Amino acid sequence: MAGKASKARGAETIDTAATGAAAAHTPSAFLEVRDLKIHFPSDDGLVKSVDGLSFELERGRTLGIVGESGSGKSVTSLGILGLHNRRNAKVSGEIWLDGQELVGATEEQVRRLRGRDMAMIFQDPLSSMHPFYTVGQQIVEAYRIHHDVSKKAARKHAIEMLGRVGIPKPDRRVDDYPHQFSGGMRQRAMIAMALSCDPELLIADEPTTALDVTVQAQILDLIRDLQREFNSAVIMITHDLGVVAELSDDILVMYGGRSVEYGSVEDVFHRPEHPYTWGLLGSMPRLDRDRTERLMPIKGTPPSLINLPPGCAFSPRCAFEGLTDGKATTERPELRESAPGHKVACHLPAERRRQIWAEEIAPKL
Repeated sequence: MAGKASKARGAETIDTAATGAAAAHTPSAFLEVRDLKIHFPSDDGLVKSVDGLSFELERGRTLGIVGESGSGKSVTSLGILGLHNRRNAKVSGEIWLDGQELVGATEEQVRRLRGRDMAMIFQDPLSSMHPFYTVGQQIVEAYRIHHDVSKKAARKHAIEMLGRVGIPKPDRRVDDYPHQFSGGMRQRAMIAMALSCDPELLIADEPTTALDVTVQAQILDLIRDLQREFNSAVIMITHDLGVVAELSDDILVMYGGRSVEYGSVEDVFHRPEHPYTWGLLGSMPRLDRDRTERLMPIKGTPPSLINLPPGCAFSPRCAFEGLTDGKATTERPELRESAPGHKVACHLPAERRRQIWAEEIAPKL
């Protein structure tokens, strides 16, 4: 770990002394996101894809971010890596990575960290990898950007990485093109590329989408094993609660660009307190026991990120909105601690939420 720490604090370290945020705040976690907002101006209005998101993540731990499509999960991950075009996106707030603030950094400074200190496994490896270059060439390029080594040494490293992620005959497959790999093999190659520089933060955006269940299990086992080896912090972005339960230590539930519930896997799965989380759990098939009720879909559709409802964004779809004395439609709930390490953004009193869960929701799941 000493080598990795020095890597992050070498000559290329971002100088945050010039930013006001650095002088006002000392981060306590390896990754700390504070009041992150990512808005996109459009002809129809301002799209508030992420609107005040905060969370923390330590090395060696995994945070699962869940929510419906359009909730802001992938936009958040791209914002952390600095992949939004600053001419089209309005990004504010703070993103601290190992003591370095990224929102106020220049594009070149963030680019130097990308791949070396933080990396991403994209949702669709076929469209994320260049079709005109071999898989080996792309891993070599990613490695040589941050390491002063020869092409021969980089190629040897690429073969080692392909072997490490379970690609058979890596010395031969290193010269194949992405379209010559199966879906599962492409995903493994993408993981090899992401891990080629031993990043301390790994973001996986729907890493098992469109893969059969056997390959899904293999990919999840691979990410878990590699995390143990590198002691990386991992963000797992998915809509699959089964994936979250398998890999994550903590869960962040997003809705309408904001966090509505945050806590440990144990809390969110066994003691959830937000009606949206109840809806996600109720719509998830269970194979571990017989269900006496049909799956309970969440009524309605996700809100427009241009015209979010006043008050709680989930209120138009919430069956318990009438129990808030009108607050749900007039006041936006803040994310507050309901129990140690468990935060919820809901106007329902904590005791009432727990009563509803125990008496009305949990017996049907």
